[in-house]
Amino acid sequence: MITVTPEAAEQIRQSAQQGNMEDLPLRIAVTRMEDGSFHYAMGFDDNRHENDARYQSEGIEIVVAPHSQDNLEGTVIDYVDIDGKMEVIFINPNDPARQTQENT
Repeated sequence: MITVTPEAAEQIRQSAQQGNMEDLPLRIAVTRMEDGSFHYAMGFDDNRHENDARYQSEGIEIVVAPHSQDNLEGTVIDYVDIDGKMEVIFINPNDPARQTQENT
């Protein structure tokens, strides 16, 4: 399951409206880099693939390709203030960087 906070959902809806993409799902992907870290990507996508996982959270439709599903399971997408700048973040229990932070 992927969860979107109310703050992130509002930002996603605003972005969709600005780009005239209100009817498109949000595609989320993660790639494991050579050093083991995760690199996240998201964008509105009009391509439907049979094996995509589909989620609904806070009125946002989310699609995830099979190669990202396991690594994104349990992720929360939030929209927070980081040093005075609002940013979308991924709180992912599977992310090795998060696990390292928890152990220090």
